[in-house]
Amino acid sequence: MKEYLDRLVKKYETKDFIKDDPVQFAHAFKNKKDIEIASFIAALFAFGKREAFISKLKHIFKVMQNEPYNFILNFSEKNNLFCDFVYRFVKGDDLKSFLLALNKLYKHDKSTLEELFYKGYCSNDMLGFVSKYFYSTLKCPPNLGFCHLFARPEKGGAMKRMNMFLRWMIRSGPVDMALWDFLKKSELLIPLDVHVGNVSRSLGLLGRNANDFKSVIELTQKLMEFDSDDPVKYDFALFGAGVNSDKMEKIKIL
Repeated sequence: MKEYLDRLVKKYETKDFIKDDPVQFAHAFKNKKDIEIASFIAALFAFGKREAFISKLKHIFKVMQNEPYNFILNFSEKNNLFCDFVYRFVKGDDLKSFLLALNKLYKHDKSTLEELFYKGYCSNDMLGFVSKYFYSTLKCPPNLGFCHLFARPEKGGAMKRMNMFLRWMIRSGPVDMALWDFLKKSELLIPLDVHVGNVSRSLGLLGRNANDFKSVIELTQKLMEFDSDDPVKYDFALFGAGVNSDKMEKIKIL
């Protein structure tokens, strides 16, 4: 199993992976603040059909004139550039609330996403801490779209997009960027989605049926048996196998 998964990691963890993945938006920038802001936006919108959310992300960054950090610093309540924005559950008001929260973090709090996540890390509830910060910036109860963007771990969700964002920020390699260093690779959690969950179950790596946070812990702990220093590297293997039907190869081998 380890040999098979390691082979898939080598197959999919390449620069060619970037062009069809939301991580492409992170690689479009050089400045650290641009990269982390672009990465966070791209990760949180990575749901639904890949072609659809990548198209929406291209629109968002085009409106930002490909200067996410400067755009966030100058964003305000008066900004209506996204008033007609719609992507599934997320409407223009939800996106505006998200961008206003980033404006508060970078401009008014004079902080960064890295510092926010680090504070959460020190609190021993990183994902919950970060999620609570964004909800705390709202002036009225959150809409469905905002709640979808900012899942809350106490609700039991897999937190897939937040974990994927952390993979980008912490790991090094041809795809991930190692932008932050306060978290070890061994502390990352697997970004669990439908593809990763289905392949993991077909390979006997995951027993739970639900794609929830308990399954994230179970699968991450299992993958640590194959690489205790970097278990999340197998995200490439499991996701790639799910999207490209490599799981059928393993089933035939078994």
